[in-house]
Amino acid sequence: MIEKTHALKETLSSLGSVIVAYSGGVDSAYLAYVANDTLGKQALAVTADSPSYPEHHRRMAVQIAEQFGFHHEIIRTSELERPEYRANPANRCYYCKHELYTHLTRIAAGRQAVVVDGNNADDRGDYRPGRQAAREFGVRSPLDEVSLGKEEIRELSRRAGLPTWNEPASACLSSRIPYHTEVTDEKLRMIESAEQVLRSLGFRVCRVRHHDELARIEIGRDELPRALEMEVSAAVVRELKAIGYRYVTIDLQGYRSGSLNEALLLRPR
Repeated sequence: MIEKTHALKETLSSLGSVIVAYSGGVDSAYLAYVANDTLGKQALAVTADSPSYPEHHRRMAVQIAEQFGFHHEIIRTSELERPEYRANPANRCYYCKHELYTHLTRIAAGRQAVVVDGNNADDRGDYRPGRQAAREFGVRSPLDEVSLGKEEIRELSRRAGLPTWNEPASACLSSRIPYHTEVTDEKLRMIESAEQVLRSLGFRVCRVRHHDELARIEIGRDELPRALEMEVSAAVVRELKAIGYRYVTIDLQGYRSGSLNEALLLRPR
């Protein structure tokens, strides 16, 4: 890992000035940390705030930026105003990233900087339509370029003292809505409130998949037995019905990253 961290610093140094697409997640936080350490004020971490961005992630991004002295800005993005995004096609992420990189490249142009993101080596085989937008805007992925994977980034983050090192994987709230079902602000607020309920009950890895009146809850498999306890499940049902869901169910398969992609495999071609 030492060789890779040296290579990462050399890559960032060669860019001279960077705009880090900084969500506050494990990867982008580590990239922002190294960029700040390597380039100082020539590294600007930018967080995009939008209806699909969970509030607790925004708070974490701000907290880490303040704690480690990042040069940090928050901008407002408007992907929800794009009809293509609201329609929620299988490549929804493309339109989100297109919106983000439109703003970031504008900022970068004013600073003669390069936009960089937290894509890492382990992301190469995933279904990530946002990568198309990254290629179109010339976004660089330094972590991937030096072949740093997720577990290495977590370990390096731990050594650096970044609180994100053991944070669960995260994704935008729109990823909880089945493809080809409209994304609306109302749905996003329901999802965010429901997941806040689960976190307040002590669940660490959780998703609330939004199926109209039904909330399908995915819990980390090691936490699943507790979710099925009578008192806990009763509290979950009560709170989620108060949010607006009519039916509440726990998925017995537990949490799976990108589980809504499973439906794409079942669609007729």
